[in-house]
Amino acid sequence: MKNQTNSIFEAIGGIPAVERLVEAFYVRVGKHPDLIPIFPEDLTETIHKQKLFLTQFFGGPPLYAEERGHPMLRRRHLPFKITPAHKDAWLNCMAHALIEAEIEEPYRSAIFEKLTLTANHMMNTPE
Repeated sequence: MKNQTNSIFEAIGGIPAVERLVEAFYVRVGKHPDLIPIFPEDLTETIHKQKLFLTQFFGGPPLYAEERGHPMLRRRHLPFKITPAHKDAWLNCMAHALIEAEIEEPYRSAIFEKLTLTANHMMNTPE
């Protein structure tokens, strides 16, 4: 009997895949004119938090909760003005990072769909 994976995290290859995705993503974020104003110049801590969060979000170990508590995403993002243009830029960077990180289908689409719902929820400022 074939071994079935229980999560997106396992199916995409675990921590190495999350690390590839986050690294590819933040290279783009750090250069995107719509995102530079809402992200810190030094992305080191942001990258670390995103790796923890996506590991947990994709069904891996609860690393984010263990280190930082409940994600409370909307609450943690409220101090930042997140417009529809910011959301679209963020998703564009993620779409390209998913390809660069070699996340295979159907997981690439499943991840992007999940993150699109989350990104829509994070918007808190009109254009």
